[in-house]
Amino acid sequence: MTWQTTKIPLIAILRGITPDEVEQHISLLIEAGFDAIEIPLNSPNWQESIRIAVERYGHLALIGAGTVLKAEQVEEVARLGGRLIVTPNINESVIKKALQLGLVICPGCATATEAFTAIDAGSPNLKVFPSSAFGPDYIKALTAVIPKHIGIFAVGGITPENLHDYLRAGCVGAGLGSDLYKAGQSPDATRQKAAAFIQAYQSFNKL
Repeated sequence: MTWQTTKIPLIAILRGITPDEVEQHISLLIEAGFDAIEIPLNSPNWQESIRIAVERYGHLALIGAGTVLKAEQVEEVARLGGRLIVTPNINESVIKKALQLGLVICPGCATATEAFTAIDAGSPNLKVFPSSAFGPDYIKALTAVIPKHIGIFAVGGITPENLHDYLRAGCVGAGLGSDLYKAGQSPDATRQKAAAFIQAYQSFNKL
C-alpha cells in the first residue's frame, strides 16, 4: 500500500492528544479534508485514543500510530484496528512487520543510506525527518537517486507557508505536527490550522 491510499497525502500528527479529545479534533480534521491521522505512541493512553479513533472514524480516514519503534508495537496497533505506521527511524523489522500485516508504512530517514535500507526492506514510502533541518534543496537532491515510485513525505517544521517548497522539491505530501496540532489546543485552533494546510495543498495542485 502506498501514499495513494489517501485522497490528500497530508498526515495529521496528533502528538499528546488524550482519549477524551480524540473525537472532537479528528472530526474537525476530517471535515477540513484530512484523511490520514497519526497518534504517536508517546501520547498519553495512546491505545485508547487509537481504539476510539478507529471505531469512530476508521471508515473515513487512514488511522494509525507514529513514533513506532518495535515490531511488537506494530502488532498492537494492528490489533486496535490501526492501518498506518509511521516511524522516526529505519528499523527493518518494523517495516517488514507492517507490510506483513498489510499496513501502510512510512519510515523516517535522513540520509540516502537510510532511505535505501528502507526501500530494500520493501517500504513504498519514506519520511524525511526532520525536514526543516535539511530544507527542500536536500530533499530535491535525494529525489535524484530515489526511485520515482517511492512516496516521499516531508516531516518536521512544515507550515502552510513552506509546504509548496517541499512539494515542489519532489515530496508527494507531508506529515504535520506542532504547526497543525499542539497538545491541549482548542478545537477552534485545530479547525483554523487544518483549513490553512488544506488550502495550501490544494492551491499547489492548481499551479
